[in-house]
Amino acid sequence: MMDGMKLKGMLEDRGIKVSNSQLEMFEIYLKELKEWNNRFNLTALKDENEIIIKHIYDSLLIISTANWQKEAKVIDVGTGAGFPGIPLKIMNEELEITLVDSTEKKKEFLEHVIEILKLNKVTALHARAEELGRREECRENYDIAVARAVAKLPILLEYCLPLVKVGGVFIAYKGSRAVEELESAGKALQELGGKVARITEFALPENQGKRVLIEIKKESKTDKRYPRRIGVAAKRSL
Repeated sequence: MMDGMKLKGMLEDRGIKVSNSQLEMFEIYLKELKEWNNRFNLTALKDENEIIIKHIYDSLLIISTANWQKEAKVIDVGTGAGFPGIPLKIMNEELEITLVDSTEKKKEFLEHVIEILKLNKVTALHARAEELGRREECRENYDIAVARAVAKLPILLEYCLPLVKVGGVFIAYKGSRAVEELESAGKALQELGGKVARITEFALPENQGKRVLIEIKKESKTDKRYPRRIGVAAKRSL
């Protein structure tokens, strides 16, 4: 059994209220994650306490920083086992969320979780961000893009900003090298139409590390040259 009161206490210390029904959903999610993780490598973390702090709690830090509209259209790029998208959906059922991962098995797990938790307005896609950024139905179609532990910031910007509407935001979850990555991202921001709106630092509970959230405002349309074809951004970032 997940220590729901521990998660509840940590979140409420951050000013994030969580209901008993939401805690039950987190408990089911964690149980399924652990079971599937025995068969497929969904996350490197095996310890339940670490998963609660470094995945679930960490995913929800964004709630206390970003200006979430109740019915925002969100895309979670490189979601893996559903972080941060699934925790965000559990906390706000009105969000419309697209979960994107390039691994088919992770998509299967996400579809299982969506079904078992009875989540509405959630879609899991097996795709690369570069593909989606060129699809008419996805390009500049989202209020918020999020990405957590996917790639360095200049690469992430090319993956995510083409998906965000002008006036929307991209939020990158980063660790201790966030400032260094930001310093190397000036050209990408300029080319892709973004501007740094806010940087927020958090210490994770129990000395589990540091989290930095970088919020990028989409100020102008992204040139149709971007994203470049699959693999180019990772090899030759802007």
